[in-house]
Amino acid sequence: MAAPMYIGTDWDHMRNQTRWFGGMVGNHVADIVAKHGESSDVPKALTDYIAGRQGYDYNSHGKAHNDHVDFVPDEIVDRFCVLGDAKDHIDKLEALRELGVDQFAGYLQHDNKEETLRVYGEHVIPALKGSKSARV
Repeated sequence: MAAPMYIGTDWDHMRNQTRWFGGMVGNHVADIVAKHGESSDVPKALTDYIAGRQGYDYNSHGKAHNDHVDFVPDEIVDRFCVLGDAKDHIDKLEALRELGVDQFAGYLQHDNKEETLRVYGEHVIPALKGSKSARV
């Protein structure tokens, strides 16, 4: 699994810094819906949120200050991203592990890269140490 990860306490700010990911995923969902139709196996929660989408500008792809992701609701940002304090991250990653996720790649395309990475190194990763490590 890959998703933005942001350590913080200001939920509005964290969501706005990672909303780009919902826009990027929305672009892929829109492609799937265009090819297979709204009655395909794409979950309704995904087709509903892309209803307000007005095109996609690849010049802002993957950027925190993406100017065309207003259609992405907070619920989608919360669903697709790993946000909050260290405990929130640990809880979400543990829940994902229970669903079968065994690898996580965190995106740091936001304004709090260094602090997020520091907290992961000091708190999140050690708390998840029961997970498998990659082997060379």
